[in-house]
Amino acid sequence: AWYVPCLASLETLQELCRKENLTCKSIGITNRSLKSYEVEYLCDYKVEEGKAYYLVKWKGWPESSNTWEPRKHLNCPLLLQNFLRDKNEYLSRVREGKALKVRKRVKALKPAIADYIVKKAKQRIALQRWKEELNRKKNHKAMILVENTVDLEGPPLDFYYINEYKPAPGINVLNGITTGCECADCPAEKCCPKEAGFILAYNKRKKLKIQPGLPIYECNSYCRCGPDCPNRIVQKGTPYSLCIFRTNNGRGWGVKTLQKIKTNSFVMEYVGEVITSEEAERRGQLYDNQGNTYLFDLDYDSDEFTVDAARYGNVSHFVNHSCDPNLQVFNVFIDNLDLRLPRIALFSTRTIKAGEELTFDYQMKGSIDLTSDSAEGLSPSKKRIRTVCKCGAVCCRGYLN
Repeated sequence: AWYVPCLASLETLQELCRKENLTCKSIGITNRSLKSYEVEYLCDYKVEEGKAYYLVKWKGWPESSNTWEPRKHLNCPLLLQNFLRDKNEYLSRVREGKALKVRKRVKALKPAIADYIVKKAKQRIALQRWKEELNRKKNHKAMILVENTVDLEGPPLDFYYINEYKPAPGINVLNGITTGCECADCPAEKCCPKEAGFILAYNKRKKLKIQPGLPIYECNSYCRCGPDCPNRIVQKGTPYSLCIFRTNNGRGWGVKTLQKIKTNSFVMEYVGEVITSEEAERRGQLYDNQGNTYLFDLDYDSDEFTVDAARYGNVSHFVNHSCDPNLQVFNVFIDNLDLRLPRIALFSTRTIKAGEELTFDYQMKGSIDLTSDSAEGLSPSKKRIRTVCKCGAVCCRGYLN
């Protein structure tokens, strides 16, 4: 489904709710906030007759209801800390790293400083709401965090979180499975990978043991084995807590792990809209003009379909390119044996430290047998305009495409 954003501002919606005595948790109007005042953030500061006052934005109330309150009326130490940190951050940036000298007796903030503080507070609230939304929608246990200490960019306005492929009309991403293995203890002689003519992809420690280019066949919903089967890895979702963060070198958003990831571990799945290659070609021309693309060709066996994660996707939507990546792509088949529609899983190529950014190669060199006729079988769709690469790797090719 396509969504149309609401044209009314948050303040307008809050005012309407109060007028009609309605509650709406998503915009901060609860039964409690209808009848009480709670500080949402601090907007400004001044000193009058020796007393310090803060301009308060009340939670669930429009900005027209902001009031100046003396310091002694405020019981919100965290918000006061945020206010002072944002003020100092602004001054530090203006002075471009010069030694910061904060005057102790400031009688009023300059409008530009107060404006920045308000924007930063609104961003902080928006990112918190986005984080809560992502964690409501995800279908795995690990947490998703959001962080921006670089600029005032808020959540993407036209992105919708999904956990699995969203097929375009006429495309069936669940077909081909009618039976499963009868193993009491996988893997056995007739387990799913062997029935498909391949070896089991995982070792006893549930780590990948096959070479790039080989497919992964996991046990499916018809199989006799239970959820603890060692051949059920990708279908359980990412086991690691991840953070979507704002990069400081112009690469937009990125993803870093909050936990150590061992070599050959499943990290996440690449999901989005499944569209035809013809539709991907049309969209690709639009994305080229924007200098980015989220088109990922599904040409393991043919080139009929493409995954577009531009509007619909999961955390993988925010993973950046690197010419020296720590993630590798593999084709996975679980409840669909159609070779034209594999699921795309990202596995670690080495040990990844907590706090390290996750990346994969948008060209996927080495992901399959480059001597075959399908040497670009796992690469994202080719872009017509060359995009400069900012990955910073020693072996950087200079361009993303």
